[in-house]
Amino acid sequence: MRRADGVRVRNEAPMYYLVPHILPKRYDAMNMCTVDIPLEPMQKYRNEKRKEGIQISHLALVLSAYMRAVEKFPALNRFIANKRIYQRNEVCAAMVVLRPGHENDTMAKMYFDPKHDTIFDVQKRVDDYINGTRAENASNDLDKLMAMIMKYDFLVAGILNVLRFADRHGLLPKKIIDASPFHATLLITNLASIRTNHIYHHVYEFGTTGVAIAMGNPREIPKTSKGEVVLERCIPLGIVMDERLASGHYFAQVFAYVKDLLRHPEKMETPLE
Repeated sequence: MRRADGVRVRNEAPMYYLVPHILPKRYDAMNMCTVDIPLEPMQKYRNEKRKEGIQISHLALVLSAYMRAVEKFPALNRFIANKRIYQRNEVCAAMVVLRPGHENDTMAKMYFDPKHDTIFDVQKRVDDYINGTRAENASNDLDKLMAMIMKYDFLVAGILNVLRFADRHGLLPKKIIDASPFHATLLITNLASIRTNHIYHHVYEFGTTGVAIAMGNPREIPKTSKGEVVLERCIPLGIVMDERLASGHYFAQVFAYVKDLLRHPEKMETPLE
């Protein structure tokens, strides 16, 4: 069965097809961990680029590394719907944006081409996304969809039940999927931007997002160096994963790869071969 946002996966080990029946809800299958990313290599790279007149953010570095991981580890872009495994047919990240002067925040998606995007492409997408969302009188597709639903507030529960049913059975229109931040490869939030520690952000039961990353305030982590314990300044990533997508070993490889890229950000200046 083909959905508007993905195709069935049919060539995995039997265990992967059985697990969604044992753990039918995404919140049943949540695994959580913290990955500490050394700050010095990223900061050194950012300072070098700043001298060249190029601004690179920590958020763009993390996003760029993760999107490259999606290309290398395709199970990151899978999702479970109605106890079936699907491969998503696009790569996107949902992110909350604070809007000065607005009564509430908003959330939308950025789209990526992991095979060809460089760190500079990712930074531009992040800048365009944030600036466009924060623009005066800006209203994204999610805002419009929610406003339309709330016109019929006495029918909200019924409308959402219909949307859940349609999503579960692959009947949700592509236009709604495109507007929904709950249908994404990754949910990411940068809590350091509001000077807050990292958290473990839930993965929503509605929609198809299977991984959430929350970046937090830098912190010092003890490590050994030449037989001595020293403190290393790191950016902590609070990570929540839907374990039905891949094994723990697979996720461990993913974040080892991400950490390596963030130790050597210059690797992300050229497209993947």
